[in-house]
Amino acid sequence: MDTSNPAAFVNAQLLPNFIGKKVRAVVQVNESDGEVTTAKSTDDNQLTIKGLPQVPLMNYVEVIGIAESNQSIHAEIWTDFGNSFDTNSYNQLCQLANGEFKSLFL
Repeated sequence: MDTSNPAAFVNAQLLPNFIGKKVRAVVQVNESDGEVTTAKSTDDNQLTIKGLPQVPLMNYVEVIGIAESNQSIHAEIWTDFGNSFDTNSYNQLCQLANGEFKSLFL
């Protein structure tokens, strides 16, 4: 496992802290044209995902990529989690991974 460049767990609120860096986020796909995807983050904010293939609308997708702006991620890796996902738990994980327990998350 390569740990030289870990992806930070983020939601839309935390994304601006990682511009230009590798991030990991779970989003719900709202709209996609095959190049740009509009999605809802686990903290109910809109994000733009570039480079994501066609994913069924309303599915949750974990995206690993580079944070391009406050509201945009360029996807390198993605995993389709289907249409059921506990967004509250993931959101809490993001808070812990960037707060009190940051040292546990590389």
